[in-house]
Amino acid sequence: MATGKINVSVDNIFPLIKKFLYSDHEIFLRELISNATDATLKLKHLTSIGEAKVEYGNPIIEVKVDKEGKKLHVIDQGLGMTEEEVKKYINEVAFSGAEEFLNKYEDSAKDAGIIGHFGLGFYSAFMVAEKVEIITKSFKDEPAVHWTCDGSPKFTTKKSKKETRGTEIILHIAEDSTEFLEDQRITELLSKYNKFMPVPIKFGMKTETLPKPEDAKEEDPAPTQEVDNIINNPNPAWTKQPADLKEQDYKDFYREMYPMQFEEPLFSIHLNVDYPFNLTGILYFPKLTNDLNVQKDRIQLYQNQVFVTDNVEGIVPEFLTMLRGVIDSPDIPLNVSRSYLQADGAVKKISSYITRKVADKLSSLFKNNREDFEAKWNDIKIVIEYGMLSEDKFFEKADKFALYPTVDGSFYTFEELHEKIKGSQTDKDDKTVILYASDKEAQHSYIEAAKAKGYEVLLLDSPIIGHLMQKLETSKEKISFARVDADHIDKLIQKEETQISKLSDEEKETLKTELEKVIGEKSSYTVQLEAMDSDASPFIITEPEFMRRMKEMQQTGGGGMFGMGNMPEMYNLIVNTNHELVGEILSTKTAKKKERLINQSLDLARLSKGLLKGAELTEFIKRSYEMVK
Repeated sequence: MATGKINVSVDNIFPLIKKFLYSDHEIFLRELISNATDATLKLKHLTSIGEAKVEYGNPIIEVKVDKEGKKLHVIDQGLGMTEEEVKKYINEVAFSGAEEFLNKYEDSAKDAGIIGHFGLGFYSAFMVAEKVEIITKSFKDEPAVHWTCDGSPKFTTKKSKKETRGTEIILHIAEDSTEFLEDQRITELLSKYNKFMPVPIKFGMKTETLPKPEDAKEEDPAPTQEVDNIINNPNPAWTKQPADLKEQDYKDFYREMYPMQFEEPLFSIHLNVDYPFNLTGILYFPKLTNDLNVQKDRIQLYQNQVFVTDNVEGIVPEFLTMLRGVIDSPDIPLNVSRSYLQADGAVKKISSYITRKVADKLSSLFKNNREDFEAKWNDIKIVIEYGMLSEDKFFEKADKFALYPTVDGSFYTFEELHEKIKGSQTDKDDKTVILYASDKEAQHSYIEAAKAKGYEVLLLDSPIIGHLMQKLETSKEKISFARVDADHIDKLIQKEETQISKLSDEEKETLKTELEKVIGEKSSYTVQLEAMDSDASPFIITEPEFMRRMKEMQQTGGGGMFGMGNMPEMYNLIVNTNHELVGEILSTKTAKKKERLINQSLDLARLSKGLLKGAELTEFIKRSYEMVK
């Protein structure tokens, strides 16, 4: 038996491991299983090239809990280590990295958590164990070795009786970490970090029901057998070639990843690239509707089938963080800080590759089955609109397939829409005005007025649409968006011919004074007299586009002028001087009747705009009944 001292001058390396290298102690199991997987896959490689003259067989990794003995075992059938290799890999290599790391990063280590980066994975065991043993036998014909260390830099090495190839690591769990002796906790960790690792992982046994024999009676119970409880799927869908997968395989994998999700995904995108970096994965578009606070962090990042994180910010462009799925890349370093990731060149390339792949997939869905794409539009538009706003490269591609639905349920691309409306909706300044509504019911009368003129009205109701309109107005020539209730329709798309007013300037002055006197207390209305068709509404309430849009944009973040999000609503009251009711208001002699006509007309306009509520609505109904007696 030999004793020795780990080749490291920092005597208190273990407390430092415990304190700094991981903020999260549970990661030790991921590290040990990653090492075991590594040892198994290296053996596979050596046997395949003829360097290891042994049978590879069907190796597994086993995790065992010994609650009584307070021990946790991780056992592999990989290449194992000779005494020489234990000395080199366990006693020297890991710690040369550790010391350099600790000297350099002691202050920032908690944030960086760069353990696997320095071959320190094995030593993460000391975060939860007071003593660690390694019993290992190499595939080479050499005696097995038994290494023991109690968390100080001293260790002992002796020969072992182990006869089978591979390594067993035994953790004597410390008093403050007994949670790791609970089957349920280990099951939880295995399914979090190791669900898709490439070597089967066994944790205990499970009962499997077998088919009944042909001659069994109905009341006979089905036979059962005890089988290894393999907790992972070593060949998940993303590791296969797209050509080998059917639509159902993608759906099944979605179920496997999100067992609690009841809705099917809308479609999936298979990522598969090996130059200029390696990356595989499958992304899914779930149903998203209009909720911007949709649950993010549902994309999982793996490195060679080992789970790393579900915070993929910086790797996946922000507008796609609402998607779900898996990204696996050996080129994304394990355990590094966010700031490192965001500055990393490979990561930036990955982000733009993913953007391109998503845009290409959407484009082909649009071209190959437009009808289906239109049917899914409302469930995916929020991602596409967000992408068009935040990524110029995505905007260029999406501009060809982003859809603009009308209130009647037709869908146009921007180009198709422009082509259709430029003849009728271009104003006297040669600007094409795109009319839209955000709520079909609430803006019904305004939509009808626009349709009566033969105009097309879009239905744009997503929370970020104001920002997107702003972008379209600045990136395209001579277009502007106007909501149908922003002004009366002749003003929204102003043509050359102007209506002649039936009232003289003097009469208009008198009318304006009387109107302002009656509605003075409802001072959020600015009165405007306009000569319009005599059959257009007498009173119309509008909300100026610019102010309203700025206010809305401020409320959804970004855009808009400072502090506008809190401004009160501002409305214009447009009075049609050519309507006979307006003429009657002007000619009515009794002040009481005049006031009642003005109030009634204003309330009807407010009712049409959905602004008449509470006590004012009750008063209006009472007054209306009086009038019809």
